[in-house]
This record gives sequence, C-alpha cells and structure tokens, in this order.
Amino acid sequence: MHNLLHNIGAAGPADQRVLESGARTLTRAELLRNVEKLAWSFKELELQCVALHADNGIDWILADLACHALGIRIVPVPLFFSAEQASHTINQSAAQALITDQKNAGSLINLAAVPGSQHFFSGDMTLYAIDTDDSARIPAGTQKITYTSGSTGIPKGVCLSAAHQFMVANALATTVPGSSPRHLCVLPLSTLLENLAGVYAPLLSGGTVVVPPLSEVGIDGSSGLNISTLVNSIDRAQPNTLILVPEMLDALTTAAECGWIPSPSLHFVAVGGGKVAPELLRRARLCNLPAFEGYGLSECASVVTLNVPGGDRAGAVGKPLPHATLSIDNGEIVVSDSEFLGYVNEPDSWHRGSVRTGDLGHIDDDGFVVVSGRVKNQIITSFGRNISPEWVESELTAGPLLQQAVVVGDARPYCVALIYPHSPATTDDQIIALIQSINQRLPDYARVLDWHRMAEPNTPQNGLLTASGKPKRADIENAYRLQIDGMHGTRQEVANQ
Repeated sequence: MHNLLHNIGAAGPADQRVLESGARTLTRAELLRNVEKLAWSFKELELQCVALHADNGIDWILADLACHALGIRIVPVPLFFSAEQASHTINQSAAQALITDQKNAGSLINLAAVPGSQHFFSGDMTLYAIDTDDSARIPAGTQKITYTSGSTGIPKGVCLSAAHQFMVANALATTVPGSSPRHLCVLPLSTLLENLAGVYAPLLSGGTVVVPPLSEVGIDGSSGLNISTLVNSIDRAQPNTLILVPEMLDALTTAAECGWIPSPSLHFVAVGGGKVAPELLRRARLCNLPAFEGYGLSECASVVTLNVPGGDRAGAVGKPLPHATLSIDNGEIVVSDSEFLGYVNEPDSWHRGSVRTGDLGHIDDDGFVVVSGRVKNQIITSFGRNISPEWVESELTAGPLLQQAVVVGDARPYCVALIYPHSPATTDDQIIALIQSINQRLPDYARVLDWHRMAEPNTPQNGLLTASGKPKRADIENAYRLQIDGMHGTRQEVANQ
C-alpha cells in the first residue's frame, strides 16, 4: 500500500468515522475497503490516466485515493471551467477515461459509458471511456496533473508525483495545530489546496473530513458565494478547521460583524489563494474567526508557508513548512529542492529542481516570508517607484465597504483605482473617506489619488477575471481606458495649475 494510504490507515481506530457527506458516512476501515475495491476495478480496466469532473463528495475522494494507490495519473477538472477549458484539459492530458456525475459530460468530449461502471460508485458517478491518441508528453513519475486556468484562460497542466503530494500533506498534518481535526471542505476538491490540505492532511492527522456538495456550502462556479448557505453549513458541521480564499473570509467576517456567531469549535482557519490584508485578519479574529494566512502554488503541490498560533506575523504568509526551502533572487521568491516535475507538453520545464514563483517578496530576520505582489504585475510609476498593486488593493478591500479594487499606475505619475462596492447604497463620500484613511497608512508614492466606480464587478463571465478569481489586468485597463486616462489627465491638469 502506498505511503499515503498506509499512513491514513494507521492514523486512528478502524471504526472511527472519517468521511461524512449528508447521511452517508465511512469509517476508516470502510474507506480503505472502498478504495481497494475501486482500485481493483480500475486495474482490471488497465487505466493509466483518468480525468475526474465531479461535485464534492465521498466518491470524488474515493476515486482520487484509488488512483493514488495504483499510481494512475488523475486529472481533476474543475466544475467552474468552461466547456472549452474542460475539453482542453481532458484532451491535452490524454485521459483514457472520465469519471463524472455531470449530465452535460457528453458535450465535453466523445464518450462511451463503460458497462457496469455505475456500480463502482454509490452516487451518480459514471466512468466513460475516451478514445485518446495518447500524444501528451508527460514527465515520468507524474501521478496528478492539476490544471490552473492562468491569466489567459487556457489551462496549464502542472505535473506532480504521489511522493510530492504525500510530503506536503504530511508536513501540513504535523504543522497545523490540534489532533484528529474535524474539517469542513468548502472549496472545490479539484482545487489542489482543498485536495491536499483539506482531505489528505486531516486524514493523516486522524481526523474527519466533512464533504458536502458545493451547493450546500454556498459555492456556485468559480466566484459565486451564498454567504447565508455557507454560514448554515458551518453551523451544522461544527468543524475545527476550514480553508478559505480571502473573499470568503471577508464575507464570513462581515456576517459575524452583523450578528452571526461563529462556532466555538473553530480552532484554525487557513486563508490562501490571494493576498490577505492584516486588517482583514484583525477583524476576523475579533469575531472569533481564528484566521491564519498561508502561501503556496500548484507547482509546489500547494502550501509552502503558513502562519500558525505561536508562529504568526501580521503582513507575512508564515514560515516555510518543514519540506520547503525558500530564497529570494532579485526580489523574486524561489522554492529550491522542489519536486515539481514540470508542465504537460513542455519538456524544457521538466525536473528543474527549483521553482521561480513569479511572486515578489522577502524573508525577514525571523524567517517569516512576506509576499508583496506579482513580478509581472509590478507597477513602475513615471517617477521610477515600484509598487505592487496587490498590496494597495488588499488594503482597499480589507474592510466591509469594497468588494473589488484594481489599482492602475504603470508609467503614470501616481496610482488610481477602479472600485466596486459591496452595496450599491455605498456613497461616494464613504469611498472617499475610506481611501483617505488608507492613504494615511501608505507611502506617498503608493497612495490612490483618484478613483472610478465600476458599473459592474469584474467576473469570469465578462472576461475581466480568470476562472480562479484573479483580475485580468490588461483587459480591465483596456475596458476602462477612457476613465483611467481621464483620472490621470484631470489630476495632471490640476497639478499644473
């Protein structure tokens, strides 16, 4: 049995309940038996690469672990991918089969259901055969290919070994405080962060994973969130741990400030996927949401650094986990001795031994890592000052007033912001007061000297956000070119008077 399954099996009593999804539950012994049975079925079909396109649930986890046990390549396909992105992912990875509970699967690729495959699972999952030409170039040792949507919208396949995934999950299991945690999955399992930190790590710690369908935790697509549904899900599950993206932490914090009482069972809320303003963390903790920022990337099998109780610093993303070695090269964070295998169809990227993250940052004297922004997003003003827009944006959106902010100022004399508030009732005076308050905390070269209220939020649907929720900065600037030029032109005229 592979290290991951062996260690999960040894993590606690055989009769302990380890997976929950609605009325369905599995004990540790039942989990291992189901994984073994499914792995045997996969082996009989001589599968080498399987795509998994399904909602959160126990069957998702069983399929993933069965592939892990046999060394079968698995390709999680996010439900929030467009049909074009999903088809690209399945085709490029040369998957021989698709496991899915989605009714529209036939629109993604030519499929033929494998007779009897429905009996492999207890839910609505079906295994389909795919006629593949097997032309993908994939580095040896690849067990999981996780696709990131990227800024262009064309998914890119990141190849990871089973050993690398186990190493990261085990590091998290020994770093996150508390034993036998009860974890509620609120991010899609196709997200590597939830897959490794939200399933593998709790199971290795002798814990229980609660994994309801995404609709039951209020998640719709890549960025839709029903906060009341999420709050109700947390109240029902009474978890010890959660993994959130910053937008979700902001929404939960606002709910708590408006009267929701977070469950006292919560001991650790990890936040990642984007820069988190210290002010948001402060607000969350005042509301009894024990939020701690971390940092990672797909190429490093997710988490690289993490703040924890007793090892926490505001403005930092924590210290490196035991398996990770970080350094700074010309302002860029580099992860050395990485086991990242490379990208699909890009042999030049294979086995490089280190990962240039593309993130700007530094390591302080106490070993805490500070991420200041993206190398490619860095603003250089016409006065030659370097500014990370993420830094200023996180300050603007840290409070309950603004939902989105995009800071612009490259090759310009100063920064301006495109803003979308949480509520249409937010007044201009409220926005002005907020910006003035934040400007007092910023150096003069990073201050926002003008702003424009966007008529609608940036979304994947209007082409101004990636599927993973990151702003498409060039497209946003093109969409608001007249307003941006007007803000700079007006301010310049005033300055010249």
